Amino acid sequence: MAEEVKLLGFGGSPFSCRVEIALKLKGIPYEMISQDLANKSPLLVEHNPVHKKVPVLLHNGKPICESVVILEYIEETWKGIPLLPEDPYERAMARFWAKFIDDKCLGTVWKACFSKGEEQEKGMEEVLELLKTLESQLEGKKFFGGDDIGFVDIVAVFAALWLGVLLEVAGVDLLNDEKLPLLCKWTDEFNKCSAVKETLPPRQMLLTFFKAQQPATGPKYK
Repeated sequence: MAEEVKLLGFGGSPFSCRVEIALKLKGIPYEMISQDLANKSPLLVEHNPVHKKVPVLLHNGKPICESVVILEYIEETWKGIPLLPEDPYERAMARFWAKFIDDKCLGTVWKACFSKGEEQEKGMEEVLELLKTLESQLEGKKFFGGDDIGFVDIVAVFAALWLGVLLEVAGVDLLNDEKLPLLCKWTDEFNKCSAVKETLPPRQMLLTFFKAQQPATGPKYK
């Protein structure tokens, strides 16, 4: 019996992109069912009634929600390129930094980029410190996962595209070789990966989208 893998997602969502990249790295065929976030489909509401957000992975009809949870499910369900290291301590550290990205970095970046004046200045100082902390995990390494893309790299996809777009919308030059050299180098290497290139949305599309939105709260997808 052939496996059925479907993804309820949205091309402009870094959280949906996480799942797509993982599926492609593992070589898992899947059907992408694109969602209109402004008009949520009955399918999305049915399979994620708690949050009503993308992404939702449907594996043989069973729904798995929340991008990081989905990544763990993919790792445990399919062989192929490992996303997490074998060593239990290193696995724990990968989960720690993934949680750091979601819990500390994303909300802080969003708030800083869509605030003004002194509030934005203070916010950007905090963003820089958080990104430097994250960047420290790249010392002596090509990727967060070492020589190959791993769990933390996939979770950090936001920094590979969305971060630069949001900073441009905010008119702030933060992501450069002077302030964050290792993160910039990581972005270049990460974006060269075919699974990443095939998945990321056009930068100009995101730029237009966020310039038009300028919302005060975070994105409605995770």
